[in-house]
Amino acid sequence: MHRATPAAPEPTVSVVIPVKDDAAALQRCLRALAVQTLPADEIVVVDNGSTDSSAEVATRQGARVVRCDTPGIPAASAAGYDAASGEVMLRLDADGVPDPRWVERMVEACRRDPRVGAWTGGAHFVDGPPALRRPLAAVYLLAYGLVCGTALGHAPLFGSNLALRRSTWLDVRDRVHRDPGLHDDLDLAFHVGERHRIRWLRGTGMGISMRPFGSGRAFLRRIAAGFRTVLVHWPEDFPPVRWVRLGLRRLFHRLGVPAPGARR
Repeated sequence: MHRATPAAPEPTVSVVIPVKDDAAALQRCLRALAVQTLPADEIVVVDNGSTDSSAEVATRQGARVVRCDTPGIPAASAAGYDAASGEVMLRLDADGVPDPRWVERMVEACRRDPRVGAWTGGAHFVDGPPALRRPLAAVYLLAYGLVCGTALGHAPLFGSNLALRRSTWLDVRDRVHRDPGLHDDLDLAFHVGERHRIRWLRGTGMGISMRPFGSGRAFLRRIAAGFRTVLVHWPEDFPPVRWVRLGLRRLFHRLGVPAPGARR
C-alpha cells in the first residue's frame, strides 16, 4: 500500500506595488487584490515620493506602505522586494487590474516547479479603443519578448505581471541597477536569468493601462530606456557572449560539473 505524498505547503506571498501620484488607479488595483481567490499574506505599496493621496489610499485599503525617496521604478521595486517578507513576491503596477485568480495561478506555478526562479505573464489593456485592446497588447508583448529575449538569450520578465522567489531576489539584489533611466524588469531579467530559470505563464489574467503608450514621445522614452537597459550590461552581456556563456553554464549543469565562476 502506497502512502499519498503530502502536498507541498503553500508559500507565503507578498504583492509589491511601486506607485507615484496614482491614487485612483492604485485604489482600483487594491480593490481587485481584495477579491482574490487566494489572498496575499501582505501587500507592500512602495510610495516613490507621491504628492497625492496614494499612501493614504494604500493604508486605508490595508496595505503596508514603504517609502522610497530614490526616484524611479527600479529603486522603488527593489525597495519593495527588500521589504517584502513572503517566500514568493508578486509584482504589478499601480494601474494593474489582476483577475480574481491571479495570485492563485502565480503561486500555483511557483509551488509546482521549485526549479524556476521567476515566472512572468502577459496582459491586456483595460482602456483605449475596445476593439484594439487585446490585439495591441498582443503585438506589444510579442515585440517585447522577441527583442528582449534576443538580448537576454532567454525569456524576459514583464514587470506588470511577475512572480519572484525571495531566495532568487536575495541572490541577485546586489547586482541589479537602481537607475531611474532603466527598465527595472529587463534589468532584473539580466541578473535572474544568469543563474535561475525564468518561465512564461499563460492565462494569469492581468489588465494594464494604455497610458504609457498614449503619446509618441512617451513611447519613444520607453524604447530609449530599453536600449539603455541593454547597453548598460555590455560588453559582458553582449548577446553572442551571453548566449555562449549561458549555453555552457546549462551544459555544465546537465553534466553535474560546476560552471567556471559559479558560486559554491
